[in-house]
Amino acid sequence: MALLPAVANAGSTHVAVAANFTHAAIEIAGRFEEKTGHVAVLSFGSTGQLFAQVSQGAPFEVFLAADAERPALAINEGYGVEGTTFTYAVGRLALWSADAGLVIGPETLLVGEFDKIAIANPDTAPYGTAAVEVMRGLGAYEALSAKIVRGNNIAQTYQFVETGNAEIGFVSLSQIVGHAAGSRWVVPAELHAPIRQDAVLLKVGENSAAARAFLEFLTSPDAVAVIQHYGYGVEGDR
Repeated sequence: MALLPAVANAGSTHVAVAANFTHAAIEIAGRFEEKTGHVAVLSFGSTGQLFAQVSQGAPFEVFLAADAERPALAINEGYGVEGTTFTYAVGRLALWSADAGLVIGPETLLVGEFDKIAIANPDTAPYGTAAVEVMRGLGAYEALSAKIVRGNNIAQTYQFVETGNAEIGFVSLSQIVGHAAGSRWVVPAELHAPIRQDAVLLKVGENSAAARAFLEFLTSPDAVAVIQHYGYGVEGDR
């Protein structure tokens, strides 16, 4: 009975979600509806692509980015609501192959015994930026640059590896945490800048109770449990 007033006044909110957070966001949206009656309508893409859509007037009310820069930029450029940004997840990067014997660690990159390595476009996707940083830090980038294929976002990057269009690729740990297929190296966090994934309330949703409720729900124990289940860290170990 306690949920009836929330359901009676339930609304919906349009949420732009970075592609790496797809599975977690779908699960969180389900729990959000169960708890509040509100519906989160999710749209996925690379952070850069989603920000471009926001700047062009897309009707998103909440933006879950894969970095901290675009939510801050959204506020600076007048698309976001001041004081609403926070880090909802800290991403982890993994080198993954569908071949069970290919990835053994950073040595895989240094030896380079593969034809194609997939990364997300570093110009629009923070996970791609982190992948380049890791390869440069290991001194492998120049040798591998001709083998790099770029996905528009981390979801397409995963597909390149899953389908064999690239033997190996840098993906989000969240994409492979649920299955044991292939081989992987979970990249140590110190090898790249932290992938702080920030959320922001957009001006379109400033007066939306559902949008504000969704952002609040992201910090709830229910949502945090999902976030951690998919291999993300949470700021301050909430």
